Amino acid sequence: MSSTAESSSTATGRALPPVVDMDTWQAQRDELLVREKAHTHEGDAIAAARRRLPMVEVDGTTPVVGADGPVPFLDLFEGRDRLVVYQHMWHDGAPHQGQCEGCTVCAWHLQDATYLHQNGVSLAILTVGAWDEVAPFIEFMGYDTVPWYSVREAPAPIGGDMGYLASFVREGDRVFLTYRTTGRGVERANPTMGLLDMTVWGRREDWEDSPEGWPEQNPACWSWRSDENGTPTWGENSRPVPQWARPGAEPVTTLGRRGGH
Repeated sequence: MSSTAESSSTATGRALPPVVDMDTWQAQRDELLVREKAHTHEGDAIAAARRRLPMVEVDGTTPVVGADGPVPFLDLFEGRDRLVVYQHMWHDGAPHQGQCEGCTVCAWHLQDATYLHQNGVSLAILTVGAWDEVAPFIEFMGYDTVPWYSVREAPAPIGGDMGYLASFVREGDRVFLTYRTTGRGVERANPTMGLLDMTVWGRREDWEDSPEGWPEQNPACWSWRSDENGTPTWGENSRPVPQWARPGAEPVTTLGRRGGH
């Protein structure tokens, strides 16, 4: 089959790329590498522009509530100069399985801040959930390496809308917001998405440009929830996928949401 064909069919009937010799594959890989390097360099240029953004002062004395009770936001720096936070959405009154699936997936990937600490950066997860609801969720998920805080009463950008990654810097006791992103911007906290992009069928989501005959495309985020058998579903018997790895995660019958994050 020609190397320019979009796909080939295997004995199992699955669509796969055409089969070519190693030299042909390497030539096309090298051609794609030029585009990948340009993408990397543009990312470097964007990061350089990000470092040149102005900053806005926030109130470092703003109280937030963690495992040890109320503390000023400044304490989240843990003596370091920089702080990155993930702002986790919350459904009031919902059981564990009813909490935000996308935020659960992101937070699941943020359980080791060792290298951030080595670079003088602290990491915390914030949520607008009430602490008496958040604490059992943290225990169930096994989140014991990165601190969580309720920012229910805090003004934006510490509180307010969730689903963001944000970066702060401190100068003595003064605290400044330097960067904030949401939507696909938070994918940098979810490396699984990047790894899926490297695979032959990608994320299998219907917004992707895939060859004709590729496996069924699905709505965005289709794989973030599943039932007890691992079948993707957003139904009442589903959990965010990482929860099935936790001891005591049993089949459910309701998400128990009362509306609102």
